Amino acid sequence: MRKIKLLTCFLLIATLVISFTIPCFAEETTYVWSSDTTPVNANPIKNTNNNMNSNTSANTSNTSNNTITTNAGNEEKQSSSNTLNLESPSAVLIEQSTGQVLYEHNCHEQLRPASVTKVMSILLIMEALDEERISLSDSVPCSENAASMGGSQIWLDPRETLTVDQMLKAICVASANDCVVAMAEYLGGSEESFVQMMNDKAKNLGMKDTTFKNCHGLDEDGHVTSSFDIALMSRELLNHHPQITQYTTIWTDSLRDGKSELTNTNKLIRSYKGATGLKTGSTGLALYNLSASATRDDLSLIAVIMKAPSTKVRFAEAQKLLDYGFNTFSFKQFGKKDEVVKTINVNKGVRSSVDAVLLDNAGTLIEKGKDKNIEQNLILDDTVSAPITAGQKLGEVSFSLDGQTLSTVDIVAKSDVEKLNLFTMSKKVIYSWIDLLRS
Repeated sequence: MRKIKLLTCFLLIATLVISFTIPCFAEETTYVWSSDTTPVNANPIKNTNNNMNSNTSANTSNTSNNTITTNAGNEEKQSSSNTLNLESPSAVLIEQSTGQVLYEHNCHEQLRPASVTKVMSILLIMEALDEERISLSDSVPCSENAASMGGSQIWLDPRETLTVDQMLKAICVASANDCVVAMAEYLGGSEESFVQMMNDKAKNLGMKDTTFKNCHGLDEDGHVTSSFDIALMSRELLNHHPQITQYTTIWTDSLRDGKSELTNTNKLIRSYKGATGLKTGSTGLALYNLSASATRDDLSLIAVIMKAPSTKVRFAEAQKLLDYGFNTFSFKQFGKKDEVVKTINVNKGVRSSVDAVLLDNAGTLIEKGKDKNIEQNLILDDTVSAPITAGQKLGEVSFSLDGQTLSTVDIVAKSDVEKLNLFTMSKKVIYSWIDLLRS
């Protein structure tokens, strides 16, 4: 019986050597790209077996990019018109996933943000949670400095502690200045260090109109931002930390065993369909500000209003922006991240094929009624050569309308495929031999 097994192993080795040797002398396969296009009619991505050329335009959107893009690429030209007749001196509306600007009015004017500042403070708290530097159950002390904050607060006592979860609830729902300062000191060691972290993050996000002087938003000279920058940090928070909506959508709640009642300062949470947040802010100098977010039918929007003359105007004009967005645009999803587009043949690999998958969600923002005219361009070889690493770009799929590219998503390898050589062939033989002897 043992002789039979050894003979079988010998035959296996011989077969592998022959199968390895023949491909080594084969010529590389050469492909010629086709220029055909395929209408997608808002259907999921389908492999058409065509390899296509695509010219990427300057308006291509990338969901992993922090940069917000404009429709026309000319912000100065756009800002000269206020077609929605907003009373507020500065406003912007963006699509959340792509960051595309759908409407803007003086969006780079530097103004006082008031408590909308807390969007950045919340963003840093959420990053610390995701990186496990803190946890929701951590007890956060209250310093004399935190307890002395004016404005909106829950009247923290220096002798008490609250959990990070309770602090977040108070900050997101009641805009508690004392709680955000306590969290800033807990994370940064001091409020000053935390504010430096805020400014560093703002720079990283490309918030060129912003300088933070504090973490709460009370009026301070030089503490300024713009509606455009508020949209940037709001998008970062919602895209990368969607769990924050568990707090920002709370209408009423309580702390301290029901002794402290909380009511959301964002009235749209109760009145606007699909509202997901995000943050209000007002002071005597800043007047009335709001970053409002909402999602309907896979379309997520962020509307920012700054320096509205009254709280009634800020909510009405934020709703006007959101209504404009939902009535005018839709978001068409064509494929989801990690979805298999095609199985690719692998030349000279230890495996004969590899799945080609989408690197990100594939979709595009489109004006309503035009979705049937979108064309899909798929650039993808039928065969690739080993070695291949997981995440390696194999091609791309783009979506265009009237010759203009709307979005492009890379297609990557789902897994590694080693190149077939004497070493990998030997490993394969040894493992097969071991399995055979164990049987």
